[in-house]
Amino acid sequence: MKRSKDIIPVYDLCSVNPSGIHHEISAGPFASFLKIRDKLIVPHRHAYYHVILFTKGGGTMTLDFERYEILPGRIYFMIPGQVHCWDFSEDRDGYAVNFSENIFSTFISDPGYLEQFPLLRGNPKDSVFDLKGVSKAEAEYFFNLINNEAGKKDKFSLDQICFHLVSLFISISRHESSTLKKQIPEQNNSILFHFRKLVNGHFREKRLPKEYAAMLYITPHKLNTICTEQAGGSAGEIIRARIILESKRLLVNADLSISEIAYQLNFSDNSYFSKFFKKYTAMTPDEFRKLSAISL
Repeated sequence: MKRSKDIIPVYDLCSVNPSGIHHEISAGPFASFLKIRDKLIVPHRHAYYHVILFTKGGGTMTLDFERYEILPGRIYFMIPGQVHCWDFSEDRDGYAVNFSENIFSTFISDPGYLEQFPLLRGNPKDSVFDLKGVSKAEAEYFFNLINNEAGKKDKFSLDQICFHLVSLFISISRHESSTLKKQIPEQNNSILFHFRKLVNGHFREKRLPKEYAAMLYITPHKLNTICTEQAGGSAGEIIRARIILESKRLLVNADLSISEIAYQLNFSDNSYFSKFFKKYTAMTPDEFRKLSAISL
């Protein structure tokens, strides 16, 4: 676990898999995983991907300040850096897989391969699914295969785990895409994906849609049209939402002052940041901090 003034607790794979055979992957029953890291019920981040399928249990899970019920058959995908915590109300079990993107470095030549899956892009609304019937059976099948391979140590085991993980992602993605009433044109889907990726990397210093449109070699009007039609909000709204999300992530850490957060997010002063935050959340940073201390 790492801890510094500008972040809330961040757990790496060593903290959840201290004696594992493979350093880049841990897998097993969720109940056993939670016994090892019961402190994960407090807000924290991971430095790795975290996938959970519940087979029993109740309560809630908060992912980047969106709250979801814990239900049998519900699967959660979390990417590095997201803030989340648990609030269990009864016995829980299921499957948990934690992995570093590094495990795919020799298996797949495309370094951005995982990002093609919406469920691994960090948008909570695209990361939580209810599985039933064939899709649930397929997911459990792949989780069991991954768990079995995680206990082996031979030159093929990591490749086999990668193969099963990709199969799981494809299975879930196919199931979800088959339920969509409106299919996104491939070109527009690609532009929206790359826009979100650029926003994630540059939201601190680039706040205007025209800056991103120039990076994508399209007009601001086309970018706004794609965002509005496919994401339900303008390009500017997507940029502001990312700034607000990072603001909330930083505000959860009580060690950081509002002024320090404003500085990290490249606001000219504390007052401007507070006005911006209140305009889009209907509360001041201090009010959000106090509320999150109670609700998270």
